[in-house]
Amino acid sequence: MTSSNLLALAPWIALLAAPLAVLAAITLRRSHLASALTAGAGLAGSAACVPFAFPLAPRQVTSLFVVDRYALFYTGLLACASLAAVALSYGYLKKREEQPEEFYILLLVATLGSSVLVASSHFASFFLGFELLSVSLYALIAYPRRARPPLEAGVKYLILAGASSAFLLFGMALLYAVTARMDFISIAASLRSSHGSGGILLSAGLALFVTGVAFKLALVPFHVWTPDVYMGAPAPVTAFVATVSKGGMVAFMLRFVTELGPGAAGGAGRLFGALSAIAVASMVVGNLAALLQTNVKRILAYSSIAHLGYLLVAILAGGSLAQQAVAYYLAAYFVTTLGAFGVVIVLSSAEREAETLDDYRGLLWSRPWLALILTASLLSLAGIPLTGGFLAKFYVFAAGVESSLWVRVVSMVINSAIALFYYLRIVVAMFAVPPAAAEGPSIPLAAATAATPGSGAGMVLLALTGLMVWLGVYPGPLLGLIGTTVSRLARP
Repeated sequence: MTSSNLLALAPWIALLAAPLAVLAAITLRRSHLASALTAGAGLAGSAACVPFAFPLAPRQVTSLFVVDRYALFYTGLLACASLAAVALSYGYLKKREEQPEEFYILLLVATLGSSVLVASSHFASFFLGFELLSVSLYALIAYPRRARPPLEAGVKYLILAGASSAFLLFGMALLYAVTARMDFISIAASLRSSHGSGGILLSAGLALFVTGVAFKLALVPFHVWTPDVYMGAPAPVTAFVATVSKGGMVAFMLRFVTELGPGAAGGAGRLFGALSAIAVASMVVGNLAALLQTNVKRILAYSSIAHLGYLLVAILAGGSLAQQAVAYYLAAYFVTTLGAFGVVIVLSSAEREAETLDDYRGLLWSRPWLALILTASLLSLAGIPLTGGFLAKFYVFAAGVESSLWVRVVSMVINSAIALFYYLRIVVAMFAVPPAAAEGPSIPLAAATAATPGSGAGMVLLALTGLMVWLGVYPGPLLGLIGTTVSRLARP
């Protein structure tokens, strides 16, 4: 491999070296702080390598891996989100008896798998990244081995991911049988030249592949156990699954659909029609189910299902504007979701997590800064102006209108209005006056163990809140970066 290829791959090499460095440090001496700092340094190094790799893009590194600015942007985004997850995890794990060092190895390997997805140009590299991500998440979700809910959530995720892998493999096998190709560009060219031939094998292959991706993204109707996994997993892992895990798959899906194009993918027929139905169903079911929940983690789980339905509208729209909309939406969604789950993380005690609405009742009067951060995050998820979430939904809406996806766009608007209700339920609970203020804080989990603004987790939350507002009032720099990277899926 040439030196230029090595430099282009530097972000991924840093992600590969980081878990090995943590593992080596553990063999010498167990130290929670050293493991967290090493993991953070690896992720920061990966993100720092991205600008140096930009001038070398695009280039094909073997037939498996394409290093273009699209892949580099998303790899940097995933590394930054994982860095925030590491910072939030440190205080959470410090309260518990579990040995925390291996947690960071698993998180780094999962980040590496997710970043491989966004640069994959071949089914082999895609499946390798997919399995790296999935296998790491099995252990991350069940990491507190002495607690029943995480173990149950881990088993459920194992079944879901196993089913997803089975569908993906069978779908890839059928597509290979039709096209005799495994790289996306050759598959697209073969499908275009076949002019619809391939019949049932082609339709079945595309259907099974999309089903496997939908399982991984927890899209309706493949979402059934996702709220259970979100509720049972440790709060930092839930935040990681909701952001880094989903983000890598969304970026891959956008690349895959763009490479296939309307002619190869069946346009308004097979693939487009199926994804359209899944998008609408995810928005409707996700928001309506969230209305019935009293567990905050389950509310955010159903909310994530709905948000992935919104993202699917932009993926279906296609074109440069849609690619920009997906990138901006993911950036805003990462910041907002990490902020919301970050509050859950810092309020959780060693005995249990802050996940019921009662745990947040009167939070404004005991921990006002946490209440305001969570309020800003929820309003951003709802798409209220002056937040990143508002502009993110606006760009998806504009992409849908540009492509005349009227049913999907109307469904998105209606469901956004429905979502406002269950977000405000949490806000109202936090702002409620405690029934007996003289008795102290009304929530048992907002005790002295919760983070302060000056702590590591507190500073991360304040930074995420600042980013959330900045993306809502001054999106120009990020949009400029997206315009020069993501909006052109370059081919070497």
